Amino acid sequence: MKLLIVDDEVIIRTGIHQVIDWSAIGITALQPAASGEEAWQQIHNEQPHIVMTDIRMGAMSGLELASLVRNHYPATEVIMLSGYDDFAYAQQAMRVGAQDYILKTSRPEEIMEAVLKAKQRWEARQQHDRIGHLNVHLLKKQLLEQLLTEGMPEEQLAGGQVLELLELKAENRAYQVIFLTVSGWKDEQLLLFAASNIIGEALQCDISLRPHHMVLLWKQKTEYEQTRTLSTTFANCENLLKCSIFAAFGSIVPHYEKIRQSYVEAERALAYVHIVSDRRIIQYKDIQHRTGGRTVCTREEENELATILTQGNRATLAHWIQEIVKAQVLDEQTTPESLLAYLQSILVSACRWLERMVPEERTLSEFRHRLLPNHEVEAGLYRACCAIMERYQQYDERNRANSYIQRAMFYIREHLHESLSLQQVAAYVHVNPNHFSEVFKREAGMNYIDFVTLERMGLAKELLTGSERKISQVASDCGYEDVKYFCKLFKKHIGLSPSQYRQHN
Repeated sequence: MKLLIVDDEVIIRTGIHQVIDWSAIGITALQPAASGEEAWQQIHNEQPHIVMTDIRMGAMSGLELASLVRNHYPATEVIMLSGYDDFAYAQQAMRVGAQDYILKTSRPEEIMEAVLKAKQRWEARQQHDRIGHLNVHLLKKQLLEQLLTEGMPEEQLAGGQVLELLELKAENRAYQVIFLTVSGWKDEQLLLFAASNIIGEALQCDISLRPHHMVLLWKQKTEYEQTRTLSTTFANCENLLKCSIFAAFGSIVPHYEKIRQSYVEAERALAYVHIVSDRRIIQYKDIQHRTGGRTVCTREEENELATILTQGNRATLAHWIQEIVKAQVLDEQTTPESLLAYLQSILVSACRWLERMVPEERTLSEFRHRLLPNHEVEAGLYRACCAIMERYQQYDERNRANSYIQRAMFYIREHLHESLSLQQVAAYVHVNPNHFSEVFKREAGMNYIDFVTLERMGLAKELLTGSERKISQVASDCGYEDVKYFCKLFKKHIGLSPSQYRQHN
């Protein structure tokens, strides 16, 4: 906060300026002025928040200076300095706009106290003004939203305050509602905010910000005003922010009571943003007579999709979806609802294909939510079909894995009496040992060594109870040359020694 000291006595002005540590209380003391004329010029240039001026000076007195400040800078605080303890001077000073009055003989702390009080008054007014402005802004925002989405009851408009706040004219005028989407930045919300500032400043229109778009209430001077101003503003915004704007226009209405109608039309036109993506502007009149395109895919399209899903090629899938969507968009009768229904039928076909290929799958309810109305439906269909494709690939891979894992298990059981290394068995089924180890553990629920040991212990139990072979012979038949090791391993897994197991069984 800036303070300007004005006094024609050098001792007074420099003393007040230098003796008090103004920075300690958040005050920047400007270079003092020696006259009213000098002070007035300095006030123009430096805009001080507080002026402390002597009452009696040369050509321009402090009272005259205070009067000028009050008329031109009403927010500035004025404190009068005087060497005369005269109540009449104080009264006159207050009349011309001074907020306080102190004597030159006051102690430094008294002068400091007067300046601090002035600072508090200034900050309190600023805070009050901010709150008042904020309240008005919020009220206007709420009323605008109500006017657009619900309409405004006549009794609410009767007093004229709402009309004045929203700058609506009681007489006929041209109004138009426009929905805008802005793209091109990673931070969509920041881009939307930046664009609304530029467009609002250029057009002096009312703007309501939504999560993914903005709504403009464009007040035209005449019903026939050209949209050139709008086009120029949008182009300037795109060039400045390096973005792309899509505009959906409701019809021009002649009275504020019809604004709600224009809003509904513009909102409907916005739903076509993904259908007319090759255009930057769409008018409601361009789409209001559309009846809807095809809503169900053909048997040929189902077969094409099944072939692509079986092959598992995502690039082919993306191109195919792009082409079928393009064909629908080129149909001049297509609506957002018919396009969504058509893509839903494609998704249903993909789900049914997966259910045929993978009997345990029931996917339709899981994937139906992947398509969202009017919001990247093409991308949503692609993601859903990719998920279905991946589910089938996992099933297919699992079945292929099961076939060679089953063969490996059969080989192990047939060769328990031999040395069975992982590399040996992996070579038998023609699979890389590392991959074989990983898949074997996943499918068998245990690692390779544990599986071989478990199978050998099972064989040992059968031989011990079903034959009279010696313990050493049983160990050898199970692939163990060291009898002591076999006995130790058997007791660890079974809980009894081979002899005890035979005796109990």
